[in-house]
Amino acid sequence: MKNAMNYLAGLHMTLVSGAFLAASLLILLGDFSVPLDPAWLTVFISGLPLVYLAISRIISERRITSALLISIAMFACIYIGELFAAGEVAFIMAIGAILEDRTVEKAKKGIQELISLAPRQGRRVTAQGKDVHEEIVPIEQIQRGDMLRVLPGESIPVDGIILVGNTSIDQSVMTGESLPVDKSVGDGVFSGTINRFGTIDMEVTRVGEDSSLQRLIRMVQEAENNKAPIQRIVDKWAEWLVPMAIIIAITSYFITSDIVRAVTVLVVFCPCALVLATPTSIMAAIGQATRQGVLIKSGEALEHMGKIDLIAFDKTGTLTQGTLTVSDTVSFLAEKSSHDVLQLAASVEVLSEHPLGKAIVAQAREMNLALEKADNFTMIPGRGISADVNGKTVLIGNIGYLEEHNVTVKTKVGIALEELRMQGKAVVLVAHEGVCVGMVAISDTLRPNAQFMVEKLHSMGIGVVLLTGDHVQTAQYFSKQAGIDTVCSDLLPAQKVERIQVLQQQGHAVCMIGDGVNDAPALKAADVGVAMGTMGSDIAIDAADIALMGDDISKIPYLKRLSNATVNTIKFSITLSMLINFVAIGMSVVGMLNPITGALVHNAGSVLVVLNAARLYERKLV
Repeated sequence: MKNAMNYLAGLHMTLVSGAFLAASLLILLGDFSVPLDPAWLTVFISGLPLVYLAISRIISERRITSALLISIAMFACIYIGELFAAGEVAFIMAIGAILEDRTVEKAKKGIQELISLAPRQGRRVTAQGKDVHEEIVPIEQIQRGDMLRVLPGESIPVDGIILVGNTSIDQSVMTGESLPVDKSVGDGVFSGTINRFGTIDMEVTRVGEDSSLQRLIRMVQEAENNKAPIQRIVDKWAEWLVPMAIIIAITSYFITSDIVRAVTVLVVFCPCALVLATPTSIMAAIGQATRQGVLIKSGEALEHMGKIDLIAFDKTGTLTQGTLTVSDTVSFLAEKSSHDVLQLAASVEVLSEHPLGKAIVAQAREMNLALEKADNFTMIPGRGISADVNGKTVLIGNIGYLEEHNVTVKTKVGIALEELRMQGKAVVLVAHEGVCVGMVAISDTLRPNAQFMVEKLHSMGIGVVLLTGDHVQTAQYFSKQAGIDTVCSDLLPAQKVERIQVLQQQGHAVCMIGDGVNDAPALKAADVGVAMGTMGSDIAIDAADIALMGDDISKIPYLKRLSNATVNTIKFSITLSMLINFVAIGMSVVGMLNPITGALVHNAGSVLVVLNAARLYERKLV
């Protein structure tokens, strides 16, 4: 039964219903005589789903909806022989339902894509006497306490602690950090993150549903399920509209003894223009937003955006560009320029696959620096690299790596190094022939319009916070540049969700803006989630309600203004439609309207509502 009703309520059958209604109107105006009024088919196609919906809502939800009022009016019109009026109210409501359904659909592919990130197998290591046996096993067979070996380029299958080896881990899927994190013995690693360089042996600490990636998946699912659906505004009004319409119609009949007037009251009381007010305004707003490079997935997201009073930003790829560039090159020797230091570093880093090395090489090539040939390249993951350039050894790495190779690092070097780190930058030291000759700092960069955007939001009375998985120094450096006072750093996905929930409990309507897989639970948990459409992961985009297709965060204030304008347009259209209805009710009671002319008044009101919504499409809000 439900499938049959859904088929009748679909777009194709609704268009067929409209064709029969148009034929009925032509017959009515031409005063033709036909054996069967085509309006009967309109009533069947568009009316049956309304009756089914009204009855099912009363039985299953104990709730009165607009469908009940339409059904009563439709049967009343049929009773007195006004088939066109019966078909007209059913058809208008069917059109409104289709428009609203089209504007509130949400993409839910993100969960499946997130699940696909979960590793399917792991490399288990077991000791058999003096021999070490290595085997690939399904993820389901891995137990807590097992030892796993993870090679460079492989995903870490479960949570654990490194027992042997040094490496750098790309854990952006969990924390959003733009830089790989150096890991050594005793450090924890998360499932789903990528081992970039060295081979490591790890002890399993969490498996199955307890692993970090599975908890991330579960958080996204729970956030989706916990979002209460928005009740259609016309159904909110129906709870008092239906009793009022019946009371007025019955009263009119007892006073005038004219059943036609009573039925006309029911017809004009039907909220046809009201049911069109929200979807048409939302469709116009979504159309305008699309022209501005903003993809809005649902009407309720647009409606919620108007209530937002606090916006939470992720850092990497959202406030920042999400790409690494050389920010500083410092020489410690008078005879070497900063260009010489960069050239020396790039000549060795050209053999490395590390993201920091790639950024150094890219900068050198952009400056047209000639790279020297390097030989005997070696790398210690998480520490540094070395090679011979023109027969002389070059070391690039951290202080510990240089000191291990008997290179003395002076106090002033340590001070300069710490200053750059306080700015959220990754720094590598460069040593040549046993002397520390300079250092190169690599950093993400703030989006050019980030500060202006934050100032605009503040001027609109909207609070701004930064929620990031980056270290506190990096977070504070970029938040200061952007003009954001409230900063929460070192956050895992669950902690971002907790922060948003705390803000919501404090009475804030929160919008979360992010781009990474790690942001997906927070995007779902927030009242409105906005993803970066170009740089953002597919999972973040699917989890969000809105996507910025050009990654232009300056569109955030525009999005807020658009939402406010849409809500105001909806309120005006509702007020206009109700005013038309009340005037029509008065005219019906005194006999100035009959069911057919009352139905035509509906059409006039619906046209005015649509025209008012269309104005939103062209409104200048940028």
